Amino acid sequence: MSTVEDPIHILWINAGLSCDGDSVALTAATQPSIEDIVLGTLPGLPKVSVHWPLIDFESGPEQGADTFIEWFRKADNGELDPFVLVVEGSIPNEDLITGEGYWSGFGNDPETRQPIPTSTWLDRLAPKALAILAAGTCATYGGIHAMAGNPTGAMGVPDYLGWDWKSKAQIPIVCVPGCPVQPDNLSETITYLLYQASGQAPMIPLDEQLRPRWLFGATVHHGCDRAGYYEEGQFTTQYGTPQCLVKIGCWGPVVKCNVPKRGWINGVGGCPNVGGICIACTMPGFPDRFMPFMDEPPGAHLSTAASGVYGAVIRRLRAITARKADIEPHWRHRDGHAPRHAEEPREKVLT
Repeated sequence: MSTVEDPIHILWINAGLSCDGDSVALTAATQPSIEDIVLGTLPGLPKVSVHWPLIDFESGPEQGADTFIEWFRKADNGELDPFVLVVEGSIPNEDLITGEGYWSGFGNDPETRQPIPTSTWLDRLAPKALAILAAGTCATYGGIHAMAGNPTGAMGVPDYLGWDWKSKAQIPIVCVPGCPVQPDNLSETITYLLYQASGQAPMIPLDEQLRPRWLFGATVHHGCDRAGYYEEGQFTTQYGTPQCLVKIGCWGPVVKCNVPKRGWINGVGGCPNVGGICIACTMPGFPDRFMPFMDEPPGAHLSTAASGVYGAVIRRLRAITARKADIEPHWRHRDGHAPRHAEEPREKVLT
């Protein structure tokens, strides 16, 4: 654990198989923002030093200690402690390479001048790290690159290091999935690990898939703006309508994700909330277990049929209740009687 005087270094490797979308997403975080973390504006947050390819200007040719990659070499040599290792992108299986070449690399070997495979960095730095955070679905579970039949043998960090792996501080791999990751989910998890590293927070609570429990303890359906339509048995068969999207491919009822409730930026957005189906990008089986994306999920036909029968009854009963509740009390009128429109039955019950 770190003392108040020692900065905690964040070493960010985005050289796995990835689109860098998780790095870009983090720039949109507001609770907290990456600026809050770097500048130490949060109460009690330990001093940090961030080495992140997206924002670090130290790059280019070899310039001694001023090069970006030098921070990683210091960590490898045991000269940088403590540090949190953030991995973005899936880890390819370099054992599948026959002859020369590599799948993905990060920096060059000073002696051979050849690229250092990403997996080699993980081998070297994992034993020395205070904690490892896998950012995004590619790093957590393999993601798109790990689809069946891929030639790279891509996998997530837990598959590479082992699901029971723990850091020297006895912290398991921390997985924050998403394609891309929800910005505040990632910044909040980084912040938690920093507080834990400085002795101000207990062991981070993770579920069986190594996701933070407080972020991934509920389903998309629990926070979806359209959940009320599901309850009342109203399902759309086309885009552009407000009803539940299950029949056109939404996996929200079973996917662990808080995006509809939290939104994407400043609480705004969330896939089903704005008309998009949930394709389960925070789940370990993504994408293979959830394809083809536009088809009705298995079991949805039965659940929607049951909800349709139940929902029709509920809608009718609620319409009756609403008819009685949606009027003023009679004593608020000059003649002491309810207005005429409240006495007349509605022509049509809400369906």
